[in-house]
Amino acid sequence: MDNLNIGTKIKKLRELKNLTQEHMASVIGVTQSAYSRLELGETEITYSKLARIADELGMKPEDVISFNESMVFNVMHNQTGNGLIIQNNTLVNEERDLYKLQIETLKEEVAYLKKIIDNLLK
Repeated sequence: MDNLNIGTKIKKLRELKNLTQEHMASVIGVTQSAYSRLELGETEITYSKLARIADELGMKPEDVISFNESMVFNVMHNQTGNGLIIQNNTLVNEERDLYKLQIETLKEEVAYLKKIIDNLLK
């Protein structure tokens, strides 16, 4: 997962919702400085943290990963005042990243479950 890209997306979404880093940090149980490092891409964002962040933003984790502000909205002035244009572009790279994240998450879950089964069989 491209941490810088995901962190930037999370920052933009957080700002769109008018939420502070302090608030988001408390939601995922880290300090504000640790949360800031997530947004800056300096630390890895685990799937569980991404899921909690997405939930607080009212989104699914995959929607956060695939977020593209130009796809969501483009506010512009037209002849009558304000206009809202919805753009629906195909985002092949973001979809690929989402599948990679899902595959990695499933691999981690399988490995964890195998360990549990091995411990139970001993």
